[in-house]
Amino acid sequence: MNQFFTHFKYILKENLVTALSFFMFFVIVFLSIFGSYLAPYDPLLTDATAVLSPPSLAHPFGTDNLGRDVLSRVIVATRLDLWIAFSAVFLSFFIGSALGAISGFWGGWLDKIIGRFCDAIMAFPLFVLAMGIVATLGNSVENIIYATAIINLPFYARVTRSEVLIRRDAGYVQAAKLNGNSDLRILALQIFPNSLPPMIIQISLNMGWAILNAAGLSFIGLGVRPPDAEWGIMVAEGATYIVSGEWWLALFPGLALMLAVFCFNLLGDGLRDLVDPKKRT
Repeated sequence: MNQFFTHFKYILKENLVTALSFFMFFVIVFLSIFGSYLAPYDPLLTDATAVLSPPSLAHPFGTDNLGRDVLSRVIVATRLDLWIAFSAVFLSFFIGSALGAISGFWGGWLDKIIGRFCDAIMAFPLFVLAMGIVATLGNSVENIIYATAIINLPFYARVTRSEVLIRRDAGYVQAAKLNGNSDLRILALQIFPNSLPPMIIQISLNMGWAILNAAGLSFIGLGVRPPDAEWGIMVAEGATYIVSGEWWLALFPGLALMLAVFCFNLLGDGLRDLVDPKKRT
């Protein structure tokens, strides 16, 4: 454990971009946990006397068409967007990696069926497929999570399959078989843990994509419903007021969305350096 933290500190010191990404990640997590306590106003509180007020000391991000504080809504929306992304990525990782491990280790007809299933998902534009799933099931937070998880399944299945194919004939696997371990035990305790590093990087990249996907669905009216605070729906609501000059309504939630996606994309490089044994010094 001490060696891990020593290597972690070394990475942060040597790569300022990685340090920035981890700092942004901790800020996002902090806001998602404590955002409701840090928000200066109730995100659902309307004020008819402060409708469409520009940024000021009282409202640093301005107010929307109902007089709600934009800063408070941007902060509180962090929890919902991060929850959607985390839940969707966890489901897709759990199911996709299991399917990929089975496909790569045993092969045969299982490999063909799982491969055709992944090909069927990848045959569609992924956002369009997510739109169809949510439109069919209904636009709720749960269905957004399910749709995002489904379109991300092939990524984990294919990465896991390739990693398992590389390792299933390795020397330590053969030694485990000679010791009498079952195939399932070898897959779970020997092969799968050694396949995790590239999947951890994939998780980071998919977190950004999941946030963007949820925001995109909300933007077109298939995601979170008003009056809940969510970055995508806030951008959609603010877009109608850009022409009339209320630029802050779309700018600040869009900036929060951009920074979150940017953070998770940068985080992937840092995680690669952290889990790659070749980077150890």
